[in-house]
Amino acid sequence: MLADLDRITARENADLNEKSCASRLESIRERARDLAQNVFGPRAASIDKAEIYPWENCFALRDAGFMGMTIPKAYGGQGLGYREAVVLVEEVSKACGVTGRIAVEANMGAVGAIMAYGSEKQKKIAAELVLEGDKPAICITEPESGSAATDMTTRADKVGDGYILNGKKHWITGGGVSRLHLIFAQVFENDEPQGIAGFIVVRGEPGAEGLSIGKREPTMGLRGIPETEVYLRDLHVPADMLLQPPSGIRKGFGDLMTAYNGQRVGAAAVALGLAVGAYDQAEAFIQQREQFGRPICEFQGLQWMLADMAVQISAARALINEAVNGTGFPDKMKAAQAKLFTSEMAVKVTNDALQMHGAAGYSRNNPVERMVRDARMFTIGGGTAQVLRNVIASDLLGRKFPQTREGYMAYPASKSPVDTLREKVEK
Repeated sequence: MLADLDRITARENADLNEKSCASRLESIRERARDLAQNVFGPRAASIDKAEIYPWENCFALRDAGFMGMTIPKAYGGQGLGYREAVVLVEEVSKACGVTGRIAVEANMGAVGAIMAYGSEKQKKIAAELVLEGDKPAICITEPESGSAATDMTTRADKVGDGYILNGKKHWITGGGVSRLHLIFAQVFENDEPQGIAGFIVVRGEPGAEGLSIGKREPTMGLRGIPETEVYLRDLHVPADMLLQPPSGIRKGFGDLMTAYNGQRVGAAAVALGLAVGAYDQAEAFIQQREQFGRPICEFQGLQWMLADMAVQISAARALINEAVNGTGFPDKMKAAQAKLFTSEMAVKVTNDALQMHGAAGYSRNNPVERMVRDARMFTIGGGTAQVLRNVIASDLLGRKFPQTREGYMAYPASKSPVDTLREKVEK
């Protein structure tokens, strides 16, 4: 009897928690939608045209409690999870992809890694900056090190009470506007390689003079957020600004990349928002546009296009929700699946929405044109569609596949589970 009562109580508590979570998510969605429609949407075209960073939008996110909402309460945040964050990001991105990206990096990525692995000092520094409206910058990519992140050549040499960093980063989102930087580098001590680690640097602070911003890339889309070079010239970073994951420096890069799974899901949420925004525009347009004496929504070809778009959007949202349906960082496999499917879906749906508008969609006066350009980035940044397929296949097969030519040639033919089982039986 007592066991039955315990089970009933547990089930009731779970139901109450689920209802509370659903209510919280709906509240975030409504508030984010209001901001998107009344504040971010009207500004989106001018941000894109002028290629200016939307500080006003950052402050609007901050004032609404949407900057650093995943930061623990102990450091001034709300202690919310990725489920709440992706709802925010989707709603914001329907109206403005640039602001959606800012919302991602203010709640995931670098700030997530620091809150998970950082010291008390590091967490307080990051929390203060983000809660004030700063969008952190993750500095991984280099001119000759994109998908092959471990080929980075930026060095961090242990010298005295800290590290001296030298190198060049490229395609750094927020270069020149972000203050908080999480910089990845190859660590050396006595000229011996130690592994790849992350270093926390605050641009503009005394001692950070060795960090400078290079040229800005003229991007196809998401033009309101700069993508720049970042130069590190004898940049001194105190030892207490080394982000130390549980596995230490030698194996800690894997921990840091686990934190990056959150960034991938966030990118998927931006792509989802762009697709939904384009879908909404197309659905409204085909109902009011008339050709041949009737609304074009009465033509079956466009009906099928709209139906396919809706199905793809629903599938993408389900993958994203599955990836964030838990505590801690999203699972690598689920994050890769969500990012891959949603990014490719967004490219197709935004282009289909433009097609449904006809010539009107090709005009820069139409928000769908901007959404097409913005969506294109997400099959590239944060893990290309091709690399993510490698990640997924590797996980499915339970095997690691070296990507370098030398590594592949030296790698012994892996045994399948069937071969392994056969060997055990024969023994």
